[in-house]
Amino acid sequence: MMSGHGHGGHSHGCCEDEHEPAERGLEYALYQRIDIEKLQCLNETREGDGKLVFKPWDQRTDREKFVESDADEELLFNIPFTGSVKLKGIIIAGEDDESHPAEMRLYKNIPQMSFDDTGREPEQAFRLNRDPLAQLEYPTKIARFSNVNHLSIHISRNFGTESTRVYYIGLRGEYSQAHRHEVTICNYEASANPADHKVDSIIPQTNFIS
Repeated sequence: MMSGHGHGGHSHGCCEDEHEPAERGLEYALYQRIDIEKLQCLNETREGDGKLVFKPWDQRTDREKFVESDADEELLFNIPFTGSVKLKGIIIAGEDDESHPAEMRLYKNIPQMSFDDTGREPEQAFRLNRDPLAQLEYPTKIARFSNVNHLSIHISRNFGTESTRVYYIGLRGEYSQAHRHEVTICNYEASANPADHKVDSIIPQTNFIS
């Protein structure tokens, strides 16, 4: 009986695996934490297309929305978040041909990054496999990506053609709200200033009377 029970537990484990994609979809919800209006994609063929590849998990194999590189095979995504992110993994999907990205270099907290800045050492770099179905996750070194307000993804080359095409970029990780301490300090100083001025104006009068 014990062994039969064990098999029952095992088959239950199989059933849980079937639900795994839905849970992955929840894990890949960081696209909702991107300040999408400020997201930049350098060297995109059509302005604004770079924003389209950060989409929900269930749209990851959608071929309608994509970004294609323009002058050469490189793309550079500048991705500002609305808070602080601990980045754990990335999925990147393209066409099942030579236009698929072959290398990805990650940089953190360098807003407005340009191609001139890509000569510096990345936080992490990956050689990519062709992944048209968005199934392969590249795990980041979490210690290096534990406090990310801005992420830059440099696609440095593809598999051997003039332009690169990307359909989906998925970001997995944890999000925490931005802190607002600066605002509190400013408000405190602003409300303190009128009191300071009153004190200044009283002192000369006192001296004059005496």
